[in-house]
Formats: sequence, C-alpha cells, structure tokens
Amino acid sequence: MEETLASLRRPKRRGRPPRPREEYHHADFEDVAEADGLAPPQSKRKRAASAAAAASLEDQPLIDIIKHNGRLISHAVKRLVEDYESKKNSVTFQILTMLFEACGAKHEIYPDYLRESDVDDIVVSLVDLARKGLVEDNYNSKHKDLKNFKENLVSFWDSLVLECQNGPLFDDLLFQKIKDYVVALSCAPPRVYRQVASLIGLQLVTSFISVAKTLSGQRETTQRQLNAEKKKQSDGPLIESLNNRLTLTHANITYLEELMRKIFGGLFMHRYRDVDPEIRMSCIRSLGIWVVSYPSLFLQDIYLKYLGWTLNDKNAGVRRTSILALQSLYEVDDNIPSLGLFTERFYTRMIQLADDIDVSVAVSAIGLIKQLLRHQLLSDDDLGPLYDLLIDEPPMIRRAIGELVYDHLIAQNIKISHPGARDGENEPSEVHIGRMLQILREFSDDPVLSSYVIDDIWDDMKAMKDWRCIVSVLLDENPAIELTDMDGTNLVRMLHASARKAVGERIVPAVDNRKLYYNKGQKELLENSRREITSALLTRYPQLLRKFISDKAKISHLVDMMTLLKLELYSYKRQEKHFKTAIDLIADAFFKHGEKGPLRSCIKAIIFCCTECQADLKDYAENKLKNLEDELVLKVRTAIKEVEAGDDEYSLLVNLKRLYELQLSKPVKNDSLFEDMYRILAHLRDMDNEVKSFLLLNMHLQVAWCLHAIDGENPSETCIDELLSKQSSLFDQLYYYLVVLPTYQKEGRSTTVLSCRVCIITAEMWCLFKKSKYSSTRLESLGYLPQSDMVQKFWKLCEQQLNISDETEDEDANEEYIEDTNRDAVMIAAAKLVLADTVSKDYLGPEIVSHYISHGASTTEIIKHLITSLKKNTNFDMGALFFEALKRAYERYMAHVHDGENLILTGKSYSECQDLASRLAGSYVGAARIKNKSDILKIIQDGVSFAFVDLPNQLSFLEAALLPFVSKLQSSDIPDILADVEKRTQDTNMVGDQGAWRPFFTFVEHLRDKHAKNEVLHEEEEKPVRRRGRPRKVRDVPDAPDLRGARDVHGKKLFRDEGHNSSGEESISASDHQGHGEDDDSDGDADQPLINTIRSSTVKLRSLKVSQQGTSSHKGVPGPSAIAERMHAVPQIAGDDSQTLDDKFKQHSGLALTSV
Repeated sequence: MEETLASLRRPKRRGRPPRPREEYHHADFEDVAEADGLAPPQSKRKRAASAAAAASLEDQPLIDIIKHNGRLISHAVKRLVEDYESKKNSVTFQILTMLFEACGAKHEIYPDYLRESDVDDIVVSLVDLARKGLVEDNYNSKHKDLKNFKENLVSFWDSLVLECQNGPLFDDLLFQKIKDYVVALSCAPPRVYRQVASLIGLQLVTSFISVAKTLSGQRETTQRQLNAEKKKQSDGPLIESLNNRLTLTHANITYLEELMRKIFGGLFMHRYRDVDPEIRMSCIRSLGIWVVSYPSLFLQDIYLKYLGWTLNDKNAGVRRTSILALQSLYEVDDNIPSLGLFTERFYTRMIQLADDIDVSVAVSAIGLIKQLLRHQLLSDDDLGPLYDLLIDEPPMIRRAIGELVYDHLIAQNIKISHPGARDGENEPSEVHIGRMLQILREFSDDPVLSSYVIDDIWDDMKAMKDWRCIVSVLLDENPAIELTDMDGTNLVRMLHASARKAVGERIVPAVDNRKLYYNKGQKELLENSRREITSALLTRYPQLLRKFISDKAKISHLVDMMTLLKLELYSYKRQEKHFKTAIDLIADAFFKHGEKGPLRSCIKAIIFCCTECQADLKDYAENKLKNLEDELVLKVRTAIKEVEAGDDEYSLLVNLKRLYELQLSKPVKNDSLFEDMYRILAHLRDMDNEVKSFLLLNMHLQVAWCLHAIDGENPSETCIDELLSKQSSLFDQLYYYLVVLPTYQKEGRSTTVLSCRVCIITAEMWCLFKKSKYSSTRLESLGYLPQSDMVQKFWKLCEQQLNISDETEDEDANEEYIEDTNRDAVMIAAAKLVLADTVSKDYLGPEIVSHYISHGASTTEIIKHLITSLKKNTNFDMGALFFEALKRAYERYMAHVHDGENLILTGKSYSECQDLASRLAGSYVGAARIKNKSDILKIIQDGVSFAFVDLPNQLSFLEAALLPFVSKLQSSDIPDILADVEKRTQDTNMVGDQGAWRPFFTFVEHLRDKHAKNEVLHEEEEKPVRRRGRPRKVRDVPDAPDLRGARDVHGKKLFRDEGHNSSGEESISASDHQGHGEDDDSDGDADQPLINTIRSSTVKLRSLKVSQQGTSSHKGVPGPSAIAERMHAVPQIAGDDSQTLDDKFKQHSGLALTSV
C-alpha cells in the first residue's frame, strides 16, 4: 500500500543487475549469482551476518520479526517459500497466525483447528477475544519499538507476493486462504482488526499489480516471439512451447485480476466508507495508485466513481486524498479519453472544492482544476466563482488561484497538450502586461482589491518585475500597448505594488500580523531587487513624475517609489542631476495637490531622502524641505489674511491640510502662526466646519511639538510660559465648541466632523497634560485637571456623536479622514481618558459602559476591551461601575418615558437596558462567580434600594437590570435578598396600579424559583465526570443516502444474524454536488465570456473589501490588539530628538497622527 507511483512505473533495465548494497546479506543476492553462473562473493563479515540471520530466524516467530527486526523480513519470507513445498499446512498456519497476531489478537488457535474450522468461526472467536479485552493494539501504538510496525508489515506482504510469483501465488490455496481471512477481518467490529486487515488487503492488491505488470510484459514478449516464429514456420516444438507459455502467462494474469476483484469487492467496497477516516484515506490512496499503475483493469467508471463519491467525504483528509489521486490520473495524457464520463459527472464538485473549508483541500482542488483546464475539460464559463477567491483570507488559496489566473489568462499556456511546455513564458513582457491590465480594469475603482490581485499573481508573472518595460509603457514608448487613463492608473499601481513586493514589503494585510524577518541570503536578494529598480528608474523617474504630476490618482504611487530606491546609486553613477530634478518635482507636486494621499506621500519621500541620502544630496533634500516649510507657512498666513478680508476659504483649507500633513512628521517652527490660527478661529465663527477642524488640529500639533521640545531635566521658563499660553488658548477654543456644538446639532446644523475633532482633540489634550504625570517634577505647572462640568459637557457631545445614524455620519464625513471622524474614534478617545485615569472614573466610566450594546459591534468591542483592562486593576470597584452603568441606561429609558416619545424608541431603550444587564452579568462566569460574589450581591442590594426610592415608578429596574445578576447567585444567598424585598413592602399599599407593580412580582417570583430549585454553581454542574477506560466516541453519521445502490459482490456472512454493522460504516453523500461543510457557489456567470466573469465577481469581491492597512473601517469591528494600542497610547513628554512626533504619537489614530 505504501508503494509509490514512481516505484510502480520503474523502467525495466537490461543487462547485468546492479551491484547489491552492503546491507544485503547472503540470501539477498543468491539469485543474482546463480543467474550469472558465478558463486556469490562473500566476505567473512557477510558470511557471519548471514549465519547470524539464519540463526535468528530459528528463534523468532514472524510477528516478532515484523515488530522488531524488519531487516530479517526478506530472509524470513525466503525461508517460508522454501518450506512451503514440503510443509504447506505448517507454513500456511505460520502466515495466518502472524496475521491474527498483527491484528493484536492474543489467540490460542492450533493448526488442526485452523485447518478444519470455517473462516467465519475463526474470526468470530477472534472478535470474542477483542470483546474480552485480549487485544494488543500494535497498529496505533506509540511505543518506540513499534514505530516501524506498519512499514514492516507492508514490506512482509509485498515480499511474500513477489517471492511467491513463481509458484505458491498461483496454487489456488495459500493466497485464497489469506484473501478470505483478510476480507473477513476487514469487516470485523474491532477497529484495530479493520485497520490491520485493510492495510494488508490493499497492499496485496498493490503487490498483485506489480506481478501482473511483470507477467504482462512477459506475455507481450512471448507474443512477439510467437509471431516471429510463425512467420518462419507454422508448427514445431518451439511454437508449441511459446503457445503453452503464452497460455500459462495469460491464465496467471487472469487469476491475479480475479483475486484483485474479490479483494476490491470484499474489502474496498466496505472500507472506503469506514467510520475511521484513516482507513478511508488508505482505500482512496490505494485506488489512485491502482488506477494509474494498472489502467487496463481499474481505469473504468465502476472503479473511478469511488474517487468521485469521496470528494464529498466529511473528513478533509479523505477529500484531499481523493483530489490527489485524481491529480495523478489527469497527469497521464493517455488516461484522458477514458475519464470523459467521470469528468462530466464530477467536475462541478471539483470546482466547488476550490472553496473548501479546509485550506489544504482547497489548494489541492485548485491544482486539479488547472489540470482539467490543461486538457480542455472545463469551459471558461465554469471559472467565474473561482475569482472570488483572489481575495480569500488564507494566502495559500490566493496564491493557488493567482497561479491559475496567470496560467489561464495571462500566459495562456495552460491548454498546451504537454504539461512541461510553457509556451506563454516566451512571450514578451508587453503581452503579459497588457493581459494583466485587462484583468485590473475590473478592479479600477478599488485599489485594495487591485493589490490583492497583484499580490496573488506576482510570484508567477515575471513581467511584473520587468521594470524597464513597465516604465517604457508608462512613457508611451512602446507602440504595442496603447494605454487609457484607467490603464495608466492601474499600471502605476502595479509598478508601485510590485516594487514593494520586490524589496520585501507586504502589499496586503497579513493574517497573523507578524513582522517580516529575512536571513542573510534573502536580504541580499532584496537588496539586489532594490538596486535593479533603482537602475531602471535612475534617469526615467523624473520623466514619470513630470508626466503625471497633475494626476492625483497616479502621483502618490509614483512619489512613494522614491522610498524604495537605493539612493546612493545616484552618487555612484553620477546622476545627481536626476535626483535633484526628482526632488524638485516632488516638492512641486506637494503644492499642486490638496488631497491626503499625495500630500502624505510627498512629505514621506522628502524626509526619506533627508535621512537616507549622503553628503550633497542630503543637504539638497534638507534645503528643499526647509524651503517647502517656509513657503507653506507663508501660504497659510496669506490665506488667513485673505479669509479675514472676506475672500474664499478654499485656499486656507488646502494649505491647512498641507500644514497638518507636514506637522505629522516634523515640527513647524513659527511663533506667529499659532497666534494667527487662534485669531481667525476666535473671530470668524461662521467659517466652514472643516476649516475649523484643521485649525484646531494644527494648533494641537503645535502644542504637542512645543511640549516635545522642552527639556524635561532643565526646562526653560520661557518655553514653559509659551507652552502654557498656547495650552490656554487651545483649551479656550475647545471649551467654546464643547458648549455650542450640542446646541447646533439640536438646531439641525450638521457638525459631525467638527464635533468628532473637538471630542478627540480635547481628550488628547487632557491626556497630554494629565496632572498626575507632571506632579513633583520641574514641569508641574504644565499639569492640567479638567473641571467636572467640562467633563460632563465633553461626554454630552460624545454621546451626540454616538447617537448619529450611519447614514448621517457617512454624509457628513470627509472620506479622506473617515477613520478619524467616526463614533469609534470618539469612543476610543473617551475610553482612553478612563483607562489612563486622566479624569475621574466615577462619572465617565459608567457613562461609557452604559452604551455597551447600543451602537454596534465595533463600539461594543471597544467598551469590552475597556472593561477587560479595568478588571486588571484589583483595587478598582467593578461592581460599583456596573451598577452605575445600569442606572444611567435605566435613567435614559425613564427620560424617554417622561418625555412621552414614541413607543418604539421607548421600547428600544428598555431593551437596551435589559441587554446591558445580561452582558454585564455574563462577565461573571466560571471562577469569576465565586471570586466576585460580593460584587454581585452588592449590585443586587443597591439595585433593590434604587428601585424602591420612588414607588412604584422605578420598580421596572428590578426586572430590567437585576434579573440576570440573580441567576449568578447561589441559592443560599437568595433568602436574605428575598427577606429584604418583602420587608420593604410590608407597609406599602400595592392595590393601586397593578401594571407598575408587575416587575416587583416578577422579581420576587424569580427569587423564589431560584431558591426552590436549590441550584448549585455552574462549575459544579459542568464539572466532567471522570470515567475509567477509553472514552466513548460519538459517531457522526451523515444523513445522505448510500450512492452505491445494490451490491453485486457481497461480503462474508459474518455477524449477519446479529444485526451488527461490522464496518461502523458511514455513507458517502448521495449527491455528487453535495459537500460536507462547503457552500455551493452561484453559477450565475455561466453564460459570460471568461474575462467577463471577473467583472461579475467584482461585486462579490467588493462586498468583502478589507482595509489595505489591516485596520477596521468605521463600519467594521476593530481587532482587540488595535483597540488596545489606541486606548493605551499616552504621549511622552520628551525623548530623543531623532524621534519624530509621529513616532511618539503613532498610536493616536484618533488624531490621525499615524502616517498611512
């Protein structure tokens, strides 16, 4: 069974046999010596080893040789075959005894009983031994001495068949007996019997095939000799001898094929659906070998159908084994005509498996689909659903689909008849680039999806690394390709993404977010790639920048190319002129654009040149950055004056964006600029909200850089005074908007972006100047503690942003900075205040937690992380926090009730209160119930007191907020609570409004039910019962009917009368198109051309769009690690001057301080 396809197809060698290896003993090459008429050469050591082996055989039974001495198997087999002629019964008994012992049965069967008894009687007695526990599981043992048991067992039976091919194999006695016992044991209930018998039976067929192939070769040779002799003479002794030999060989082949059929019918047809997936895999793996190695018998639909049926197996390993077996079939071109009907029947399932839940199965299925395409067994219309997998999360699937797309659509060599032919590889790069652009057209509106497609195909497509060709196409120097504007944008994206891949960067988010590490050899390859890219762009880069400098869709990608170049090559190759031209063009692009992407790229590129260049080039880059800064400050101040004079605000907005992007990376030192921004913000209150937002952002960054510049050890009083002045001015403006913005929103004026900015900047300023951080230091005067009324106004504005609908948020938000101006950013800013202990937790903490489940999954995840972080502080009173949060949620509900608002809104508020209570109570699970028992009791006791403050108006608090916590108590705690509740109502008249008292009665009834049940803790309920012996296994039998229908070949009558399913079988799905755990793909694209199927799949792909930076959008759920980084980020006071403020504040994504 373990025999590989390569060994089965080993070519025959003519001439003298190869020299035997040293480890072979005397018996190994006796036949060779006799064939050559020479005495076998033997050294003293070999003669001694041979004698020792012979002596060992006398003392060891066969089972011990198989268990412990695999090297003696060939000697033992030769001895058995030699003894068989004279002692047939004895040898047969030894072999069958070894078979039983290999199964693990500790039997006491004697030769006479074995010879006289029926097969069924013997196997029944062996099964009885298993029921009594008298079985040793050698097959599954992890014992070191048995690690080679399976290999040795297979080797024994293979050697036995090959050794018997000149005699006992065809005596119709020995192997018939072996076959009967193997088939019977393979149907026995004990799993180990089925495992061992299946292993032996499958190997017997494999070995029979080896012998049959040898006989087939002899038959062909004999037939040729016979034909040749008949041409010479019509009759004679030689012709008679050849006829006899031909008849005998043919009879032996027929006999072997009949043996194979019987084992297939008696063993395989039952075991391919055994409950044990390993047995099923062995059957399918062996069938694949049989079909490839002996197609004259097994390449028929009656055998192939089992490979198709097991494509639906519920076990991933079985499905993958079936796919690999089919791959070996389709690799042989001669098999294709016989596979037509099979392919037509099962090709749909093969395509579905490309989206299998198991990654290894899906990758293997994609490889199988490539083979079907190579033989033109699939139409292009069938491939539509596969393109959805181009952005599948597992990289292995994306790579496999990318290879298929490259072969089929770009290289177009998959239909070549010979698998080794790669005709498409010889086509020029321009042809492949043109075809790639045709694919990218379908993703032009989404750069993220384009990056996924490029990443998937990059490894296979050499043209993507032909930098000179890409540049020449972009510069319209290649007449073979005529670019549209869309194609130009896609080609620029491809150039940038491909260059990033070449230097070792990721262009799509990693599943595990691990940092990339490279060894020395890999780093050298990446450096060579960087050098090649630089050489290709050395003189052409300025031409590209000049051509596309006004195109905002292309310029940012081109400018980013600067950070991928090896800049010292400009000096080595004396191309300083081109470098300076490129820097000048990047600076010009900075002032030509006002969008986030180009601005950020230009700043990043120039700063990169300032740090990576040497000597004159570095000085030139630094001077260019200084000139850019001076020019920008001048433009901002001029724009401020123009707005104050009544001109349009557009110029001011664009330059403020440029200033903001510049200040994210470096300080802008201009004392009067802050005063100018404060003046216009204070005097012109009717400016556009976006202008106000960027004024506040730039003022905040100025304050942050000013703080960063202060020496913490020896601070300058002048610097501190200047900083305090700026701090006071910024707080004045922020507090003004904290007061007026809620009023604007009530009036229906759209202030979403400005409100988000004010909330986030205010929280950042409070964290930046947290009083406790500066106490007892020389910077103590910088410490700031906001008043409680300002904290309340801050939260009121935050709460308004949380309540804004998604549609309104989308309409008001600036898509460039959408990640900084949404409810998630506001919630993170507020949660960071609580986590950093910047403001009192007593007010803001419960307010935040009270919104736990009110604003979608992303907000819930943020608050969940806040609660988890607070729990780590053992001194913090989580019970008080939860109770206050419940009160705030309930008070919002009561406010809706008193305002008389619509019933739908009131009902939603009450439901949110109930859900909050359930979620908070759900945090007390497992050991936390015992550990926090006092907190749970305190919540219930305080809740009861709160509910009875205003009878009967607040009694609904009992039902809405406390019932989930009651279920967390032990029954022993219930009487005290019940007594307290009943005591509070002793002198109360409950005859009035029965509806108002209904929550009270519900609460009391719940307490009594809880006490009556006398419940134990959940941990005691779920504590597993320790059982002795092997645990019981639950069988998961699929409900699909059996595909096989009526069987022509029936197994033995074993256990028929007991109604026992001896196989523990599980049936394969009745539908060829039904999988276990996989979803069916839609085939709505079937009528479209191949390239158009990508277009129809684009809709699905875009619905699965993810952020290219790996972070969640405002609609998604941020991951716990991302939330943790953003919430725990607290700015530092001072640090190394070489560290930019962007590094200091890189976690403050709420302020968009992170460069993307």
